[in-house]
Amino acid sequence: MNPFMAEAIEEARKGICAHHGGPFGAVIVKGGKVVGRGHNRVLLNNDATCHGEMEAIRDASKALGTFDLSGCEIYTTGEPCPMCLGAILWANISKIYYGCNTVDTDGIGFRDERFYTLFQDHKSVCQELDREACLKLYEEYLSLDGNQGY
Repeated sequence: MNPFMAEAIEEARKGICAHHGGPFGAVIVKGGKVVGRGHNRVLLNNDATCHGEMEAIRDASKALGTFDLSGCEIYTTGEPCPMCLGAILWANISKIYYGCNTVDTDGIGFRDERFYTLFQDHKSVCQELDREACLKLYEEYLSLDGNQGY
């Protein structure tokens, strides 16, 4: 077994034993060292965004003092849901290793596949509103010094 996946599994186990949430744990590795870890804390925090990958990204960003996790890899017990996948990509994590896939996750009562399907037709739940006002906000942002595209 890969030692980093073993750490992700142990992180998930800590969370499920403490009743923090589902069996999802993750570690972020840079240069062969774990720089961030997290497990599902959805139930603990009453926060739908507290997935293991999100918690690991927050932990690694804090440890490294940056939102840019270029050069890092993530090991996670389950295939990242669309939210986590988006966050992983925004953080510039270069490689994702996952244990169980979305079919496995569906088998224990989670609904990740539904969200992948929904994102294929996201316009069914999204509607453009007040674009001109928001474009002015974007212009304000561009006029400030030091914006980094984040």
